[in-house]
Amino acid sequence: MRAVVQRVSSCRVVVSGEVVGQIGRGLVVLLGVRTGDTEAQARWLADKVVGLRIFEDDQGKMNVSVADAGGSVLVVSQFTLYGDCEKGRRPSFIDAARPEVAEPLYEGFVNAVRLHGVPVATGRFGAMMQVELVNDGPVTLILDTPLGH
Repeated sequence: MRAVVQRVSSCRVVVSGEVVGQIGRGLVVLLGVRTGDTEAQARWLADKVVGLRIFEDDQGKMNVSVADAGGSVLVVSQFTLYGDCEKGRRPSFIDAARPEVAEPLYEGFVNAVRLHGVPVATGRFGAMMQVELVNDGPVTLILDTPLGH
């Protein structure tokens, strides 16, 4: 699994003119699922995201997690994170998991974040979405699950 994590002041996801997910201060997670990923990897990645100390403490140092900062997480499925652009000009998505495999793992990740007591909003799996966000910092991290985890 791959997650692009962005610290935000606010974010919302719009599908066909309807807001389907919205948060204030927190993290936006663009989540890609690769063929062969597992439920254990979804839980590992959720634990990692929730525990990241990327919010500032009273001294201005990134030392506080989203949970400790009282923030929320908005998760958006994004198979294009596994787009291979090495050859040619059109990305190959052969490494991205098929929707019937990816959706349960996406839901498993969302549920694992919720188990930490962090409020979670989502986009709509498989939909064409517009993601509107205000980056805070900006702080953006890319996390990949270890193979075999």
